[in-house]
Amino acid sequence: MPAHEGLHRAYDAVIVGGGHNGLVAAAYLARAGRSVLVLERLGNTGGAAVSTRPFTGVDARLSRYSYLVSLLPKKIVRDLGLDFRVRTRNVSSYTPVERDGRPTGLLVGGGERRTREAFAKLTGGEREYQAWQRFYDMTGRVAQRVFPTLTEPLPTRDELRLRLDDEEAWRVLFEEPIGVAVEDRFADDLVRGVVLTDALIGTFADAHDPSLQQNRCFLYHVIGGGTGAWDVPVGGMGALTDALATAARQAGAVLATGHEVVGISTDGGSAEITYRTGEAEGTVAARHVLVNASPRELAALTGDRPPAPAEGAQLKVNMLLKRLPRLRDSEVDPREAFSGTFHIAEGYQQLATAHAQAAAGRLPTAPPSEIYCHSLTDPTILGPALVEQGYQTLTLFGLHTPARLFDRDNDAVREELLKSTLAQLDAHLAEPLADCLATDADGRPCIEAKTPLDLERDLRLPGGNIFHRDLSWPYAEEGTGRWGVETRHANVLLCGAGAVRGGGVSGVPGHNAAMAVLEELGG
Repeated sequence: MPAHEGLHRAYDAVIVGGGHNGLVAAAYLARAGRSVLVLERLGNTGGAAVSTRPFTGVDARLSRYSYLVSLLPKKIVRDLGLDFRVRTRNVSSYTPVERDGRPTGLLVGGGERRTREAFAKLTGGEREYQAWQRFYDMTGRVAQRVFPTLTEPLPTRDELRLRLDDEEAWRVLFEEPIGVAVEDRFADDLVRGVVLTDALIGTFADAHDPSLQQNRCFLYHVIGGGTGAWDVPVGGMGALTDALATAARQAGAVLATGHEVVGISTDGGSAEITYRTGEAEGTVAARHVLVNASPRELAALTGDRPPAPAEGAQLKVNMLLKRLPRLRDSEVDPREAFSGTFHIAEGYQQLATAHAQAAAGRLPTAPPSEIYCHSLTDPTILGPALVEQGYQTLTLFGLHTPARLFDRDNDAVREELLKSTLAQLDAHLAEPLADCLATDADGRPCIEAKTPLDLERDLRLPGGNIFHRDLSWPYAEEGTGRWGVETRHANVLLCGAGAVRGGGVSGVPGHNAAMAVLEELGG
């Protein structure tokens, strides 16, 4: 079958999937003078890194799935000349809690003095703050040394250890469960919980899981940009993928949406890609195929043995509010509390209990989650009228809710979980969140929730896993190849989140797959 009208019969590279990593690879290869075709199943590019208007008749363009930026190297932004900016958050986090019968909390940010005073107020002394400083000074050194390696050929384990040049940090992050370090260094349950959350974002694990998947998650959350800072994408996450699509097109890449790839046949030197559009099918030839999809999808396309099943474990909730709710802790301005990460039911023991309950097949009785308000840092995602009226967005990310919990009835369990999650938030508010929710053109509350099963259905994330599979260590292991994107087929590369050093909105797998192709071609 020939290629469809407007497409050539053959390209130097065909990229399967137009998520942000596929667009990064397309832009690099096209800028290097290669002919590039991107085939995307959906009617738009961007994958999970998109901005949409989810509420009928409301001029609010939200980052519907992924929502913050940390792991995107400035190198990629510079190399591709992207019109894309981020803004820093002045407050890192706020965690409310009730102590001695009164509402209080921990505000991290707003300057060293304020943070120190907040620790002292909560814990009654200097010890926890000093431990916090020492711990994050250590992770900061790790970030400076490890982050630049993500866009280089994979180091060996020994090479990365030598580059880190810090045996304590290596032991804490790479060799023993992160729970050991948290319990050794911190005494306060709330402080312990705030530290641990970075190990659990999208990862269903206990602090002492012997697999150390929580450590790998923690590592990627503290090394971003060489600082560990999580920034707000100006214009929403779709601004990044729009900029990438523009860069790829301007370089000469062809982006074909509504084209679902259904098979890849290769002899290692050339490949034939079969795709479907509507009721018709077509084929296109390529020297290289870069797959911006999960390892499971790659196996299905090539007919290879599928990897072990993946499972996501998060609840994603998007909301639009008429106003921010008042807090029970009246000493904290809601505009500060919600501008950073607002931790809910994320004390150390609460996290352990929630994990144990979910592992036993039950929804957590106190579901842990965290919220932030994009529009406080970047109001451009809201129409001028909404900004003038004081509307704000809220993004909630829930933890410890594995996909298996939703198998019996996804819709019913979603509603049950959403209700109990918001109840945990309401416990720290001076007014119900429901009273602050905006309504859409049909009078419905502006709130939507996505479970792992919803993400699998909408985006084909395997088991709803936002990383496509368990995160990998950022060093070479047996069979990982030079760049961490190689497969058993010499001319088929994995450029999605499931590649080594994949996960998050980083563009790193896309960059590395493009570098592997260009290195082979001598360009």
